Order: sequence, then C-alpha cells, then structure tokens
Amino acid sequence: MSNMKLISAAVITASFALASSAALAYNAGDAFVRGGVAQTDTGSGNGNVAGDSLSVDEARGLTYGVGYLFTDKVGIELNSSEEFEHDLSVSGVDAGSIDRLPINLLVNYYPLGGLDSRVQPYVGAGLNYTHFSSEPSGLSVDESYGAIGQVGVDLAVTDNVMLNGYASYADVNADINVGGEVDIEPVTIGGGVTYRF
Repeated sequence: MSNMKLISAAVITASFALASSAALAYNAGDAFVRGGVAQTDTGSGNGNVAGDSLSVDEARGLTYGVGYLFTDKVGIELNSSEEFEHDLSVSGVDAGSIDRLPINLLVNYYPLGGLDSRVQPYVGAGLNYTHFSSEPSGLSVDESYGAIGQVGVDLAVTDNVMLNGYASYADVNADINVGGEVDIEPVTIGGGVTYRF
C-alpha cells in the first residue's frame, strides 16, 4: 500500500512538472505584451535635400507591442515606440533634428511553438508605417509605407514572463517638400520583457 502511495505521489509530481514545463511553450490562443528599449541605426547615404546630401543620425527610445498566436507557430504582432529623435545634417552642416514614429504590423513564425523549450525564437515580416514630425523650419517630410522584417527570441523566466531580444530591418522612403527625399533603412536592435497571458 505504501508503494502504491509512493507511485501515485511520483506520478502526480511528474504530471505537475510536465504541465509546468509545457506552459513554457507558445500555444494557439496565447496573447502577449512587450516593452523595452531599442537602438536604431540609420546607416549612411540617407537621401538628399534639394540636391545636397542628407545624413540622419542614430537614435534610441522605448518600444512596446502586443501580439496574438493563431496557431502554435503563427501569430500577429503590432508594435511601435516613442518617437525617435534623429539629428540631421545636410552636406555635413548641422540642420536640426526630426522625430520618427514607426508603427509595424508583422506576421511572426515560431519554429518551436508548441514544443517544451525555455527558448522561443521567431522570425517575422510585414508592413512598416513611419510618421515624421518636428521637422526643421521650412521642411516637411511625407509619411512612408514599406516592408519590415525581424528576428527575435523570448527566454522564459516563468510561465508568463520572458526576456526578449530582437533585431529588425525596415525600408523607409519619404519625399521632402523642398525637393529630395529621406531614404533610410533603419536597423533596430532592442531588448526588454514579454508578458504572456
């Protein structure tokens, strides 16, 4: 009888352990919110203003997002950030700054979705919308629509809390009212926390 109790206790304990571990996997119906900080690098050759070369400096800001999984492996994510403030120079001369607000809608693929793993990598692709504001006097920059791709990973700390890291690449191209264009391809690297519920 004591052996039966011991076996029962072992089975129950193992069941709880397995259930707890399984909860680390992404599953259909999961929703999440993310928050963190990101550094965005705009590269070089960022367009021109009335024929003069334009340079847009890198910037850092807070990021946030929400997502939902339709299946264990496929989900959707909407993310954005506070406005990134970029310093500008035209032909090497300081020209003030501009604020850039990106909004991204992506479809993500989770190759380990549904599998017991504390590490949950993902790749995503979708549409980027960028709004520019606070331009230097006399300049007006149009909004931009373009493609975006990302790679990332969530590392489970608990069933609900994960550490997140990602890198993204976007195509941003917008006309300037005085002639020329802003042509940047921001590479953004970020990290933060994901809360799943």
